[in-house]
Amino acid sequence: MEVKIVKDKAEGGQVAFDIIKAGIEQGAKVLGLATGSTPITLYQAMIASDLDFSNLTSINLDEYVGLPEDNPQSYHQFMKDNLFNKKPFAHSYVPNGNAADPAQAAADYETIIADNPIDIQILGIGRNGHIGFNEPGSDLDGKTHKVHLTESTIEANKRFFDREEDVPRYAISMGIGSIMKGKKILLLAYGEDKADAIKATIEGPVTNHVPASVLQNHDDAILIIDEAAASKLSK
Repeated sequence: MEVKIVKDKAEGGQVAFDIIKAGIEQGAKVLGLATGSTPITLYQAMIASDLDFSNLTSINLDEYVGLPEDNPQSYHQFMKDNLFNKKPFAHSYVPNGNAADPAQAAADYETIIADNPIDIQILGIGRNGHIGFNEPGSDLDGKTHKVHLTESTIEANKRFFDREEDVPRYAISMGIGSIMKGKKILLLAYGEDKADAIKATIEGPVTNHVPASVLQNHDDAILIIDEAAASKLSK
């Protein structure tokens, strides 16, 4: 596990972009993408660049269950607004949160991942150490599945919705095992509210109580964190 400490999220986004650019130049064809506020500066750097993504494939981590794709808070719409409308990919996959059978939709998505091995996987991290929507207690070898969101995750996400009761209670998420198949993983974290999770991820034991700690076992995981997120590290 490599740790890069940056000044702020703007620098972090540029550092992540430089790694992705180098990966594409070396033949990377499939990017695993994340949503939320954390990767926005990365996506801004991608949009501002002269890189052409039209021959690449993207595979997103997760999607809420029950939101139409065109809902402003769906991750389908987030990706269009923040990246795809300006930098289209040849193929862009996001889980089908409106499927009649979410379990089958999850299984189908796992097949998509198997058919398109991810070269570079982008991750954020939750305050409780979750990656994707894999909450504490998740199976470290788990595949794509329907997830019951914890109250802490609902609390963190309610700022994007008009009312807390509008926040979906379920999502379809890549499993931790699915995420770990990525050849290179970039985890981005900014802000003091991520400091406890980052400390546990880097300096604590590998445990499903802190899902991100499994990255200690990955052959090529890079954590790009700002000074605030790094503030509780002892090393």
